[in-house]
Amino acid sequence: MQSLGLKFINYFCLKKIMKAYVFPGQGAQFPGMGKDLYENQPLAKELFEKANEILGFRITDIMFNGTEEELKQTKVTQPAIFLHSVVMARLMGENFKPDMVAGHSLGEFSALVAAGAMSFEDGLQLVSARAMAMQKACEKEPSTMAAILGLDDAIVEEVCAAIDDVVVPANYNSPGQLVISGSIAGIDKAIEALQKRGAKRAIKLVVGGAFHSPLMEPARIELAKAIEKTKIEKPVCPIYQNYTALPETNPDKIKENLIAQLTAPVKWTQTIQNMIKDGATSFIEVGPGQVLQGLIKKIDRNAVIEAV
Repeated sequence: MQSLGLKFINYFCLKKIMKAYVFPGQGAQFPGMGKDLYENQPLAKELFEKANEILGFRITDIMFNGTEEELKQTKVTQPAIFLHSVVMARLMGENFKPDMVAGHSLGEFSALVAAGAMSFEDGLQLVSARAMAMQKACEKEPSTMAAILGLDDAIVEEVCAAIDDVVVPANYNSPGQLVISGSIAGIDKAIEALQKRGAKRAIKLVVGGAFHSPLMEPARIELAKAIEKTKIEKPVCPIYQNYTALPETNPDKIKENLIAQLTAPVKWTQTIQNMIKDGATSFIEVGPGQVLQGLIKKIDRNAVIEAV
C-alpha cells in the first residue's frame, strides 16, 4: 500500500503543467518602454529597427523618450505595445513553450505572432492598420468608454440595453469590473443609471473613442479586408480569442474572430475561466506592465502568476 506522502508526490508528478501566456492591450504603455531591451539585447534592437522601417516612422523615439500624451495616440500605442510584447516573447527563445495563449483586445495580435500563427511583419502591419482604422472611426463620431465597478455583469447589461443611445458592455475584465462603450450621451445616461443601481464607482475613461462597440463598424469593415489578405497559419497551441473566449487553432476561424473582435466585447473574465477549466496551471504576462496579472487574480485568487 502506498503511503500518503507517496500518493501526494505521484499526483503532482502525473498532473501536467500547463502554462498560459497572456498579452496586454491598450493602456499598458509607459514612457521609456522597451529602452532597456533595445540597449542590452541585439535581437530586440534588430526587431525594433525593423518596426521603425515597416511603420515608416521611428516609433522607438516615442517609446523611449516620448511623453505620456504622445504614447496615448492610438497610432502609436497599439504598435508600441505589440512590439514590446512580441520582442519579450522572442527574447525567451526556447523557454517560450506555451500550452495556450490569449491577448486582451490588441494583445490578441501579439499572442498570434508569439504562437507562430502570423509573421512579425504581418502582425505589425495589421496592428498599425487596426490603429489607424480605429482612429478614423473615433474621429467620425465623438464617443467614449467608462469603467463600472462593483456591479454584477447582468445588471450592467440590463441597464445598457434599456438606454436609447449607443452604449454596450465592451470589456468583461473581471468579476465586478466591466467597461462600457458608446456615444457620449449613452455613456452619460448609463453612468447615472448604474450609480442609482448601486455601482461603487463609474469612471469615464480617457480614451480616443468607443472601442469594441457598434461605433467601430467602419474600422471593422476596413480591417476585415487587411485580415483576409494576411496569411495565418495554425498556431503552436490554442489561442483563446476575445470574441468567443474559447480555444481556436483553425486559421479561418481565427480570422473570423479577429474581424468580429472590433465591434464585440472582450470576454476576458470568461477567457481566463476557460483557460483554468482547460488545465492552465500558471499564467505568464508578456509585455509592458502587469495589468493582466491583477485582473487574473481578481478572476481567480488561487491563480498562479509567474514572472517572465
